[in-house]
Amino acid sequence: MMKYRSEITGVGSFVPPKVVTNFDLEKLLDTTDEWIQQRSGIVERHWVEDSVSNSDLALEASLRAIASAGIEKSAIDMIIYATLSPDHEFPGTGCFLQAKLGIPEIAVLDIRQQCTGFIYALSIADKFILSGSHRNILIVGSEVHSKGMDKSPNGRNVTVLFGDGAGAVILSRKDLVDPIKDSRIMTTQLFADGSLAKELWIPAPGVGLGKDRVNHQMLEEGLQYPQMNGKTVFVHATKRMSECLTSACKEASVNLQDIDLFLFHQANLRINTKVAEMLSIPDERVFNTIQKYGNTTAATIPLGMDDAIKAGVLKKGMLVASAAFGSGFTWASAIFRY
Repeated sequence: MMKYRSEITGVGSFVPPKVVTNFDLEKLLDTTDEWIQQRSGIVERHWVEDSVSNSDLALEASLRAIASAGIEKSAIDMIIYATLSPDHEFPGTGCFLQAKLGIPEIAVLDIRQQCTGFIYALSIADKFILSGSHRNILIVGSEVHSKGMDKSPNGRNVTVLFGDGAGAVILSRKDLVDPIKDSRIMTTQLFADGSLAKELWIPAPGVGLGKDRVNHQMLEEGLQYPQMNGKTVFVHATKRMSECLTSACKEASVNLQDIDLFLFHQANLRINTKVAEMLSIPDERVFNTIQKYGNTTAATIPLGMDDAIKAGVLKKGMLVASAAFGSGFTWASAIFRY
């Protein structure tokens, strides 16, 4: 019989101060504010300055989450770090964050599930907590996309979508008293279909391309920049997010109508609007942040969670559902009582 529960006890986020509007991108990408908003819902995003790294953003978000949880850094016994834009090829960026936090020797795990990274990380942390082996796990989703985008007109379809930012939560072990009323992770569901991996990917650098991991030809062809089949992503995202939300509700023994707030991954406002329409979810129960942050990949859900708390939209005791879809293809859902 389950004796523990995993509770989100702290939430924090950070975005770099530099704001890049659609009008700013008009000067770079042969695009327009109207075109970007119609296709994505994005108005602006935040980009880092040259000297700022992924782990710098993660550090700020982590410190805020730790303060929110009311614990000391020394109480953290694991870091799970989700990102597709690491500080360096290796080691994992979680190690750099650990050093900046000054909490050596604890376990650090980096995962690469792109837009579903936060829910994957939440699911992994939940299992460690419920096993009784860990008490406070720091989960981070952090991205610096701006340094890896094609900022010429060739990259306009992708570059306009992405922003930089970080979100973090503290997942803590508590005794389970009331499975219905207790704040806890109720279920997480994780999925993938690698046969569609090349519909949204960055081909290079990579050891799967031939003799060289990276060479001049790859760079000249722009293989180091994201490539996306937008129509395919949209069709699969709406289908899979709807499916996994329905499945998660069934597993958690709740109805969609019982959910107080939906925190979807923020890839495209049109995707989230379509999912809500397919599941008859009222607009007021979906909290979107893509308008001001763009797609911050692994950071979107914790970043949105923090914004929702600050706005008074998310309050303790609420039943929350999250879903995400992204490169891999991977998709995932989570239901939790905050």
